[in-house]
Amino acid sequence: MKLIKIPLNAGALSKKKGIEKGPDVIHSKIENFYLKENGVLPFFSVDEVKIDNLNIEKSNLAISKKIQELDIPAIIIGGDHSLTYSSFKEFSKKHKNPGLIIFDAHLDCENNFSPPTHEDFLRVLIEEKHLKPENVAHIGLRNFHSNEIEYAKKSKLKLFDMREITRDGLHDVADAFTAVARTFDAVYVSIDIDVLDPSFAPGTGYIEPGGLTTRQLIYFIQRLKNLKNIELWDLVEVNPSKDISELTITTAAKLLVEMA
Repeated sequence: MKLIKIPLNAGALSKKKGIEKGPDVIHSKIENFYLKENGVLPFFSVDEVKIDNLNIEKSNLAISKKIQELDIPAIIIGGDHSLTYSSFKEFSKKHKNPGLIIFDAHLDCENNFSPPTHEDFLRVLIEEKHLKPENVAHIGLRNFHSNEIEYAKKSKLKLFDMREITRDGLHDVADAFTAVARTFDAVYVSIDIDVLDPSFAPGTGYIEPGGLTTRQLIYFIQRLKNLKNIELWDLVEVNPSKDISELTITTAAKLLVEMA
């Protein structure tokens, strides 16, 4: 599996310091895991995008260029969540009907910043017509602003929030979002580490209680791995400088192994 390190922090607004260290630190922990849970040996071929965190426009161009050249399937390690804007924008140019599966505590549909940040990248992708709103499945939502939820409902995004996951159970929710994913000709999966409860992943910019357990997220990843149209993954928003006992970075490495 191709592994692309993107140490971007320029789109993280006030939460940026330390997030650029995530790719290297997470990569260093992968060797702790010998096999995937299905017994398969994961193999990674590693590359990195050169990022200028003082110039987000330049960094976005570098990300776009890498995605243009990328052989699939592949996994991106961030870095902040704004990298999904450039990555999916280029990904969408290669497919007629691409879909985006997002695991995130937040909607990331704030009113547009320019250039896009980790708080509004999803809205910008939709409004710039790189992504059909009906081609979004968003899992793990539990904190949002009123303007974001109004936009999501108006746009008819498919939301699977934590209340629904708790009420309906993992199996039924996974059935629902994988059924959605099968309707796309290609799928991009984006995982913000804050989808996990902070007791499992404290090393991130926004602490949001009431999230998924690590075991639940691994189950969702394993369900997605059964699909044939998953082409690109990203794992973002891990901040080693905020971590406790290396819990978040080790968890992130475990997730990467299961994605491979």
